[in-house]
Amino acid sequence: MIKKALFDHVSALCSRKITLTYSTSFSLGIAFLGKELRQPIYDIYGFVRLADEIVDSFVDYKGAILLNELKEECFGAISRGISLNPVVNSFQRTVNKYHIDHDLIHSFLHSMEMDLSLVDFDSRQYDKYILGSAEVVGLMCLKVFVNGDRQAYEKLRPFAMKLGAAFQKVNFLRDLNADYIQLKRSYFPNVNPTSLKREDKHRIEEEISTDFREALVGIKLLPRSSRRGVYLAYVYYKELLKKIKKIPPNQLLNKRSRISNSRKLLLLGYASVRHAVNLL
Repeated sequence: MIKKALFDHVSALCSRKITLTYSTSFSLGIAFLGKELRQPIYDIYGFVRLADEIVDSFVDYKGAILLNELKEECFGAISRGISLNPVVNSFQRTVNKYHIDHDLIHSFLHSMEMDLSLVDFDSRQYDKYILGSAEVVGLMCLKVFVNGDRQAYEKLRPFAMKLGAAFQKVNFLRDLNADYIQLKRSYFPNVNPTSLKREDKHRIEEEISTDFREALVGIKLLPRSSRRGVYLAYVYYKELLKKIKKIPPNQLLNKRSRISNSRKLLLLGYASVRHAVNLL
């Protein structure tokens, strides 16, 4: 058991390192969660990022086979309580500890499978993809935040889904060039990224703003141990949407918005003060 504990520790470090390397924004949000919540969220992000890399970066290495192997290893590890893949090992430990519903994982992996084909979604496919790629990830995190409180989970469930959807849609707008030009994906239904109309861009932005407004209701209801970190991520992504709104539709395909490190520090201070005085 001592040796297994050492391997679990190394596995946790791997998931944490992946999060810190791939996402400064989420890493910052995680840093402001309660200490006991940080590693489980690293574990979830590490697994999600591993699957995402398969469909985004490893397609030339037979991505479909890799994703299927990851899926089999994931559920096998959850059943037996160990995986020799450190990222999967840390993920299975969090899944089992917080009783994360397996249907959430299946839904996520199905959305990743959707990315393996050329993407030009209709409305039904778009909604299904958002559910699996973002909303259920929010629900996995929520399982950790409420620490097994089923009543709290059901109460906060719709708000967590809205926040995950808002984050994903902002990512779609931010990554329009990489998704459409490089990966041949067009997520927004009935929208041609090469001739994006002003009214279409405005409609998408308003849809995201509505998601954010509804999500904030749930953020205010989160346990204090998770509220500040989630609120910080919310503030960061709202700022990113604000920048995207200023970009003309005909330039969005060629410009990737980002928040500077100095601006992130200002947002950190803003979010921390508002949280401290309960002005969310």
